[in-house]
Amino acid sequence: MGVRLMVVDDHRLLAEALASALKLRGHRVLAAAAPAAGAAELVISRAPEVCLLGTSAPAEPGTFDPVVRIKKERPQVAVVVLGPVPSPRGIAAAFAAGASGYVRHDERIEGVERALMKARAGEAAVAPALLQGAFSELLNPAAQPDDEGQRLLQMLTPREVEVLVRVADGEDTRLIAAGMGIAPSTARTHVQRVLMKLGVGSRLEAAALAARTGLLDRAGPVGDEPSASHEQE
Repeated sequence: MGVRLMVVDDHRLLAEALASALKLRGHRVLAAAAPAAGAAELVISRAPEVCLLGTSAPAEPGTFDPVVRIKKERPQVAVVVLGPVPSPRGIAAAFAAGASGYVRHDERIEGVERALMKARAGEAAVAPALLQGAFSELLNPAAQPDDEGQRLLQMLTPREVEVLVRVADGEDTRLIAAGMGIAPSTARTHVQRVLMKLGVGSRLEAAALAARTGLLDRAGPVGDEPSASHEQE
């Protein structure tokens, strides 16, 4: 027996195409609607057995608010999310909101149909491979992109940060010393320490690295901060 359902997606053409394909397979489509933001009111008023809800951003906050409302007002309606390959957070958010299943948007129509049937029967409608991938990522999370600017900034003392900013501004040892109120020999020592910590061989390289990683933007202006100019040598 066919499923009495609704198809809701932000892309009307996709919603209508899915609706047509499911009708041809013997299912009763009550509506094919867009945008997904208005899904809750429509589903609550029509009360299908299953709502196929399309989303392009499963991990975005608020994406599954319509699911929460549907399950509150019409708990008997099963919701199957149709979306991109999600992060574990995306799958978790869908099920936490009350969804009965998650199907990839590139799934064949047979797979979508199976998910609808399982959801109507009260079963979890999610492909084993999708769950396996989600759990694998949870257990072995991908490394986050390295924030090189922040990492470099943490390697330097406040005094060395000021020295680096002055180097990037083109100040020579004499100007650095005068601006910071320290001896030229001390300024020279600070410069050498900065070069060593950054792993570069010249002031020009240090300035280029600082600019490329955004370190200069994080450091802010120098010259008037007591925390930088009155530290002990």
